[in-house]
Amino acid sequence: MEREGTVGSELMKHQNLKIYPGSPIPLGAHCVGEGVNFAVYSRHSDAAELCLFEPEGREEVARVTLPGRSGDIWHGFVPGLKAGQLYGYRVTGPYKPRQGHRFNRDKLLIDPYTRELHGNFQWRDEIFGYSHEADEEWNLDPRDSAPCTPKSVVPDPQMPPFRHPKPETSWSETIIYELHVKGFTKLHPEVPDDLRGTYLGLAHPVILGYLRDIGITAVELLPCQAFISEERLASQGLSNYWGYNPLAFFAPHPGYARSDPVAEFRQMVDVFHGEGIEVILDVVFNHTGEGGEQGPTLSFRGIDNRSYYLLDPADLRRTVNFSGCGNTLDISNPEVLRLVMDCLRFWCSDMGVDGFRFDLATSLGRRGAAFDPLGAFFSAVHQDPVLGRAKLIAEPWDLGPEGYRLGQFPPLWSEWNDRYRETVRSFWRGDPAKLPEFAERIAGSSDYFRNPGRHPRATINYVACHDGFTLRDVVSYERKHNEANLEANRDGSHHNVSWNSGREGETDDPEILRLRRRQRRNLLATVLLSQGVPMLMAGDEFGRSQGGNNNAYCQDNEISWLDWNLAGNEAEMVQFVSFLNRIRKENPVFRRISFLEGVIHPVSSLKDVTWLREDGEEMAESDWRNPERRTLGVLLDRTGVDIRHRNPHDRDPGGSFLLLFNAASSEVEFTLPAPIRGDRWRVVFDTREKTATTTETGFCQGHVYGMSERSMAVLGESA
Repeated sequence: MEREGTVGSELMKHQNLKIYPGSPIPLGAHCVGEGVNFAVYSRHSDAAELCLFEPEGREEVARVTLPGRSGDIWHGFVPGLKAGQLYGYRVTGPYKPRQGHRFNRDKLLIDPYTRELHGNFQWRDEIFGYSHEADEEWNLDPRDSAPCTPKSVVPDPQMPPFRHPKPETSWSETIIYELHVKGFTKLHPEVPDDLRGTYLGLAHPVILGYLRDIGITAVELLPCQAFISEERLASQGLSNYWGYNPLAFFAPHPGYARSDPVAEFRQMVDVFHGEGIEVILDVVFNHTGEGGEQGPTLSFRGIDNRSYYLLDPADLRRTVNFSGCGNTLDISNPEVLRLVMDCLRFWCSDMGVDGFRFDLATSLGRRGAAFDPLGAFFSAVHQDPVLGRAKLIAEPWDLGPEGYRLGQFPPLWSEWNDRYRETVRSFWRGDPAKLPEFAERIAGSSDYFRNPGRHPRATINYVACHDGFTLRDVVSYERKHNEANLEANRDGSHHNVSWNSGREGETDDPEILRLRRRQRRNLLATVLLSQGVPMLMAGDEFGRSQGGNNNAYCQDNEISWLDWNLAGNEAEMVQFVSFLNRIRKENPVFRRISFLEGVIHPVSSLKDVTWLREDGEEMAESDWRNPERRTLGVLLDRTGVDIRHRNPHDRDPGGSFLLLFNAASSEVEFTLPAPIRGDRWRVVFDTREKTATTTETGFCQGHVYGMSERSMAVLGESA
């Protein structure tokens, strides 16, 4: 017979409340029959108490000890409770920081598995588990933190089915568009006021139509897991706009919802799928918003600090800080790994997302301080029947020892390629000795990714992302201008690999403005026609600027929000991006599934790629070694294109393309080689022109094609 638990005698409103041991699985709170089962992992604790709150979350109306313990999981079943019930935990155990333990029964704790939060977090002294004067065992803080801590919510088990299937776009056809849920629609004039900055605003038809028209196949959303702002930012009137400071991994951020974050997020995803657009979620599992050892006690720290976080073996009072944000989750702990895996499956299955970009992903493969690409996390993901079908993208570094791991993630993973970003920027600003690496980058970065089981899809190519300058600022600023962040311009990277085109910041000089626009076209065209998976940052297609701020993580204002008036003013640039995406979509030579080889194919007797000098002859070794060479011709042929991976939009892949790059500060004349299968070359586009239109006039072998300084042209074959 099951043993009943008792309600704490100090709370009389629910003194007849009954609780039974229930089940240790699944973790979290789940409606079962006529009640709710609660389960929480805490290895080093002595007891776990369930706290129930009235609907507004202001008053704690019952407190009861979870009576069941199976291994390291505390659990209990409360009959009569329903979905929507507000709750939290209080966990009893030793407060011995020198042993890694920071239990404090007076602190209300968020369930790590909660799918929704109720109420706002407040920075008050009560949320800290210890006195600020010192950090010793006798400095336990006795104040109740419930008034300033969000409450967990028992989820509704009945979620409506999705109307649309997942698009399951192949990697070779994927074009990623990185955006911020709030900032993308906050200023959009055609999105209703009450929807701007929300999940539903992002699902508005005008937004979907825009993304469809420019050729986007996947949106990559900056973090949507519930997050909080750091204490310093809050005290200065700023906020963590980007969201890389998670509070609850399973819960959609409530600040992007009108009323129901779960339902509205799911509706957004479903609408995107109806348009054939995938949703990739930027997730943060390297750290939590509890920060370092002097941070607040909100969830993991109070549930079991030593189990959830990596601690310094030499001083267990200190958290290991591989994230740069104060703490690091201990993914090597099987229960923490289970938490992450359960969370990823939840977002994939219940919330409908198509993939993930993992922030500071090196930390997920650490076993202690060492990185293991075959470690428990990667092995678990690889064998998982749900996650094995998802798009998986690593940010391949963290701040720990030997944290930079580009090209070292397992097969089936793709990686943000910052070497691509820096090399392409360097080439187009005219740096010497960049041509060989530039060729490697646009060919798919095989020097990093040519490993067993990996392909060009492993490289996510970009020249701008949320972290750093926008594309417009890349060609307008050489120095960061982060004064608005209130850190005396000390924050953010000093290594921008940018060029202001002759004058820092905004200018009315027509020559500089023309050069900047041409450079933007050069960079956009390079990204979208390189081998690998292209990624654009929202607004770069119409010249969004942050005024030279390269670390706008705390700017929830016009610095970060997209100014949609620019989209109208720069319609030709938006049209250019749409045109480039169409070229990529229709021609599989720009999206190969295998690396370019540059050798004669045994069947066709042709090369898939030929690297050319200005005179139309093939590059020699001495040409590659010339540090002053800034011009290159790239002849791409269909040789080696696997027709099994063509999509219905592909044209006959018989045509070849000639890409001409001139990063020099002077004009260059290119002698055109012979077309491989046609008899003439036609100009597909030239970045010195404002519009992107294919010319009908053709050029024969030997024609001298004049290129302006810092420009790019693409020519295609015609019969």
